[in-house]
Amino acid sequence: MGKISTRSRLKSPWLFHINSGSCNGCDIEVLATLTPRYDAERFGCSLVGSPRHADILLVTGPVTRQMISRIVRTYKQMPEPKAVVAVGTCAASGGPFKGSYSIEGPIDTILPVDAYVVGCPPRPEAIIKGIIEALTRKFG
Repeated sequence: MGKISTRSRLKSPWLFHINSGSCNGCDIEVLATLTPRYDAERFGCSLVGSPRHADILLVTGPVTRQMISRIVRTYKQMPEPKAVVAVGTCAASGGPFKGSYSIEGPIDTILPVDAYVVGCPPRPEAIIKGIIEALTRKFG
């Protein structure tokens, strides 16, 4: 990938959010991150509707058996280079659902994770920090 396209992806990351079985607490915080109060758009972040346009995959919740194939398919649809951010304690470690019959594990057992944002639910500032950490790790 050329210098110009890599630099532009670093300066304006496009995010795709997928809920892999969370309680929606993290989902609300992801949306709060994009509101004018926290304003992730000042870093160029934009939520896109298709994984084919995304640079970063935001995953919330523990991975359920039903979601494994969908998450892998979504990840494969993203263009290279791509990054994954695990948002919330459930995505990072399985949280209180770890060991449950329907939970296959945290997201790092399925996909390579570039940044972890822990908390139940995590603060929007921490989500922004996780996005920036994933950007610098992949594109910087």
